[in-house]
Amino acid sequence: MSLEIRNLHKSFAGHAALERIDLTLGGAEFVCLLGPSGCGKTTLLRIIAGLLAADRGDIRLNGRDLAAVPTRERGFGIVFQSYSLFPHMTVAQNVGYGLGIRGVAPARIAERVAGLLATVKLADFGERYPGQLSGGQQQRVAIARALAVDPALLLLDEPLSALDARVRAELRGELREVQRKLGIPTLMVTHDQDEAMVLADRVVCMNHGRIEQIGTPQELYEQPRTRFVAEFMGHGNLLPPDWLQDAAPALLAGMPVGLGQQGAACVRPERIVLTRTPEGDGRVIEVAFMGNFKRVRLDWRGRELLAEVSAAAVLVAGDAVWVDITAQDCAWVAA
Repeated sequence: MSLEIRNLHKSFAGHAALERIDLTLGGAEFVCLLGPSGCGKTTLLRIIAGLLAADRGDIRLNGRDLAAVPTRERGFGIVFQSYSLFPHMTVAQNVGYGLGIRGVAPARIAERVAGLLATVKLADFGERYPGQLSGGQQQRVAIARALAVDPALLLLDEPLSALDARVRAELRGELREVQRKLGIPTLMVTHDQDEAMVLADRVVCMNHGRIEQIGTPQELYEQPRTRFVAEFMGHGNLLPPDWLQDAAPALLAGMPVGLGQQGAACVRPERIVLTRTPEGDGRVIEVAFMGNFKRVRLDWRGRELLAEVSAAAVLVAGDAVWVDITAQDCAWVAA
């Protein structure tokens, strides 16, 4: 399966919701569209699904232009944040609904439904109704229903955001397990960086209707190209060149030629090494215990940084610390 999007644009009331979107999805990969509310990620998903029309640009599935193909004929499975289950139907009837309207034989539907309910760990829930299920269980049913018709592509629009943190974390792992087992290419919208990091083979980081960067979660975290990506994919301490010139000139060694004064060095909190010493060049402002690590807010040569250290580290507010950052710890980002 190959989905190709080229030069896609969409506006609402003269406001650009999507600009120059280029994206290719292939194989059985799991891709997350990540970004804040209003960045265009759901608009892009809805255009791919056929629920919205683009103003211009191309969407092709295995070379076939999808512009005139209605949603029901695209062969995609779609799961929304709201479960959208039929309350008067049993779980099994909900899962088999799409197969029934396609004229699949009842025996084949029953076999398919049983297999999918086992896959989403609801094998004994077929005769229950949606109102008898928890939120997590209902979303499992919605996912099974989307998978029942053997979709060419699975589209997920914030499917876990309505669940509490524990259930959401549990369902993430199950969703990834099912996706890998069935080998269905998947495109998921999320605003949750942790979710994207856990689930995605590739992350498409979006802002103001444009794609800022595409890459693996590790690439976007360790090698962000823009300030937005650096700050959205976890915390990034951004150090401008003019400040570094006076405070830590050695860190300028890795600065790309031509980046300019609008660029910055991005240092992730865990790359900062702190040593408690009276001769330190930094001072601890605040220490927060986070379970398996401590988050330390500190002043370093007149600039506030955020560092992460071992939970066993003995640090308190007011401590003097030596701050160790090398040029290799810095990723350089554009404005």
